[in-house]
Amino acid sequence: MEKLRLRFAPSPTGALHIGGVRTALYNYLLAKKHGGTFILRIEDTDQARFVPGAEDYIKEALEWFGLVPDEGPGYGGDHGPYRQSERKELYQKYTTQLVEAGRAYYAFDTPEELAAQREQDPNFKYDASVRMRLKNSLTLPQEEVAHALAEGKDYVIRLKVPENETVSVQDKVRGQVSFDSNELDDKVLLKADGMPTYHMANVVDDYLMEITHVIRGEEWLSSTAHHVLLYRALGWESRMPEFAHLPLILRPDGKGKLSKRDGARFGFPVFPLSWNGQTEEDSFTGFREYGFLPEAAINFLALLGWNPGTEQEVFSLEELVDTFSVERINKSGTRFDIDKAKWFNQQYIIKADAGYLLEKVRPIIKAHGYEPGDAFLRGFIELMRERAITLGDFWENGYFFFEEPREYDEKMIQKRWAPERKGLFDELAGQLHSLNGYTAENIKAQAEAFINEKGLKFGDVLPILRLGVAGTMKGPAIFEMMELLGKEEVDRRLRKAFVQFNELSNP
Repeated sequence: MEKLRLRFAPSPTGALHIGGVRTALYNYLLAKKHGGTFILRIEDTDQARFVPGAEDYIKEALEWFGLVPDEGPGYGGDHGPYRQSERKELYQKYTTQLVEAGRAYYAFDTPEELAAQREQDPNFKYDASVRMRLKNSLTLPQEEVAHALAEGKDYVIRLKVPENETVSVQDKVRGQVSFDSNELDDKVLLKADGMPTYHMANVVDDYLMEITHVIRGEEWLSSTAHHVLLYRALGWESRMPEFAHLPLILRPDGKGKLSKRDGARFGFPVFPLSWNGQTEEDSFTGFREYGFLPEAAINFLALLGWNPGTEQEVFSLEELVDTFSVERINKSGTRFDIDKAKWFNQQYIIKADAGYLLEKVRPIIKAHGYEPGDAFLRGFIELMRERAITLGDFWENGYFFFEEPREYDEKMIQKRWAPERKGLFDELAGQLHSLNGYTAENIKAQAEAFINEKGLKFGDVLPILRLGVAGTMKGPAIFEMMELLGKEEVDRRLRKAFVQFNELSNP
């Protein structure tokens, strides 16, 4: 079996949509499963839509997910350059070759003339039915064509689509797909600015980069007929890659394709990393900044259109490589279920190595002005990891490990606190503060002894300790919390809280 070579070929026109990451992932998985090569190619021929910083964003996103290209701009490789804007001469060479072979032609129609055609016929398309009455090298005398070219007159080069042919392609997801050539237009291959269109550049690059498999979104399926015709016209049909067109990622309600605007609409990320556009409308929160671990996001994306054929749901990237097969990609669209994505993230947080989480959580805590030592942070992570769905939850649900409670749960205080018991709880606080070994085990033993001695119940005491330390009934085990915070901090909080509880219970 020849060595597989697959590419991910995004356009640097803005933030990379999460659907693009899924495309990159499937290409990466198939390449790695067979010991092949994963290539990044930047398709930047549309200079009008080029956005500065987009290429760096694409690379950073891929690297964050662990999908590091083997070849590409900045990664090296023997098939470069890997930016299409740096391959202009190659496309011009092959389009000229097509014209000389009679498989393409010069078209001199101005934009105004084509607009007039469309005004006369809203269904107008430049194809075999109209090409012989338009202004091109098939209808104009050779001398006139030569003169127009010598004068530098604007032109495009169009593919001459043959008539009355069935163009078929065996798609690895959808089976055989056929197109009637009479329904295909004569696609522009080279634009007036000398840059190629997607179709020409795509085919030339895939051939010269020796791409064996093309996995891309289903929106490109309709273009595949033109690509097949180009491979034939250039004499490269024997080296045409195998195609696999991926199903759409649908909105959570299943109504239509997930768009970049849907993130704001539904309140979840649809980009891998945050993107700061020129306007607020073009700025988006990413999976990374939302608090996802890259491993969880990759696991979620892998199953968004692919079925492993087993009950297993949680996969490492290495397991995905071993298990992946194109044949198990779904044909129909898959709904984007953010709750499922969060479930994956929670599983990874629960199982993650403490040292790994330390590096993920530390910047979040530091952003709120706190820089605890490693020992405290590790203890905090162990207590909070089962209560965190996203990384941000470590702070949101556990801020009271770093600062005293912002507020107290008044309903619970009025239910559990009696002002006449303040002296009793002051006594308990004093006993806990006097402990020699301030461990969860010792704190628990002292609290139990106090409860038994005073004829109280656990429900009389433990909620008060929890409210005093954290302000809320939510959170990890109270005695473990107290051990981590330390006796001085706990004592200070309890003494202050008991005073406030008296005030809150007598509004």
